[in-house]
Amino acid sequence: MKIALQLSIIPGNTVEDKQKWALDHGVDGIEISAWDYPPEDLGRARKDWENSPIPVSSICGNATFDLLDPDPKKRQACIDYIKDYLKLAGDLGAVGQIVPPIFGPPRINDLSPWMDAVSLEKELLVHLCGELGDVAEKTNTYFLLEPLNRYEQHLLRTQADAVEIIERCGHPRIRLISDLFHMHIEETDTPAALRAAGKYIKHVHLADNTRLEPGTGDIDFVAAFRALADVGFSGYMAFECGVSGEDKASSLAKSLTFVRSAIAEAQGKCC
Repeated sequence: MKIALQLSIIPGNTVEDKQKWALDHGVDGIEISAWDYPPEDLGRARKDWENSPIPVSSICGNATFDLLDPDPKKRQACIDYIKDYLKLAGDLGAVGQIVPPIFGPPRINDLSPWMDAVSLEKELLVHLCGELGDVAEKTNTYFLLEPLNRYEQHLLRTQADAVEIIERCGHPRIRLISDLFHMHIEETDTPAALRAAGKYIKHVHLADNTRLEPGTGDIDFVAAFRALADVGFSGYMAFECGVSGEDKASSLAKSLTFVRSAIAEAQGKCC
């Protein structure tokens, strides 16, 4: 398992400063986002990371989240943005692009008794994932579906919710990102959920239940990492969190030590 940090939480005034800090602290990759590089700045992203001493692990988010909007123009714009970010992910050698398919409640009308709104959303998402999977395949990367907690998303809340879409779509380039913060809210047994979804997991997000850096709350990271080890996961686990305290660099370094220790214990390498 490899450790990554989101660019926004790394100490430093420039991208180069942040790359050096991550390298000096033994970080394996950096996760960038659509907020770091909006669609008009993808050229800057390529330039920033062309000679980076540390790789881009993944791209988080999208310019819009209208994938399941009833307005065809909004939906198409969202799809086009995703395709651009998938191409960027491929160019940078990243695992893929992480996208929650929707925020908030359904936007599509309920057409019961023929089909309710959630059923319609699932049908549409399965169809669109086929198209996006083809783009991901061409760019040698993955489109990663992210379940969120109930306060942010109604559609994909558990790992099983995303696995349903992945299996219905059947495209090898549509996979799952497992976020331990959201899982702590929605899953009744996080290790069991990770084991059940294991073959589809391509990326992991780390935050404690506080939504701050790992080690500040009560999530059992050792148990989660042991489950990931059991299913053979060896990819990136990216910090997606706030950082506590006034000395954020020190807090982040302390959390890195905590996570490395938890990984070692989970893998049986700790005394």
